[in-house]
Amino acid sequence: MKIYTLKRRQTFELPRREVFEFFEKPENLERITPDSVGFNILTPRPIKMKAGTVLDYTIRVLGLPVRWTTLICEYEPPGRFADVALRGPYSFWHHTHTFEEDGGVTVMTDEVRYALPFGPIGRLVHSLWVRRQLDYIFDFRARVIDDLLSKSPGGKPADDTHSRREPTK
Repeated sequence: MKIYTLKRRQTFELPRREVFEFFEKPENLERITPDSVGFNILTPRPIKMKAGTVLDYTIRVLGLPVRWTTLICEYEPPGRFADVALRGPYSFWHHTHTFEEDGGVTVMTDEVRYALPFGPIGRLVHSLWVRRQLDYIFDFRARVIDDLLSKSPGGKPADDTHSRREPTK
């Protein structure tokens, strides 16, 4: 099984606790995911984030709905949390979110380790589509998160759960 890694860093001029509080709310995933992904949380709300929390979603893959279930396997506020896929389009998915504070600036690091099913066919699909799709999603997230965390009143994350934008082409 070929394991791929996607790693992104983003900085915020906010205290680590405030940045962590934004990311630990699963509902914010809907705000920071492109509409084209068709991301929808199925888990009843409110969702209490902790180690052992199971989250159910649907996404669209090539226009078809796909169920995705993740488990919060690590939860250490305000420094890190991680989720693993129990069910979904990947044969392996482990996503770690790390938050470090340096002189009033918070550095958030996303590291995703993932694998696709179907051996050589999965590797081909990765090179032709999956990697570009993940780059698109994480680029979109970075822009939206930056906008939400830097431009909201008082420097705090905005609470408008309906603010999502598709990137301009």
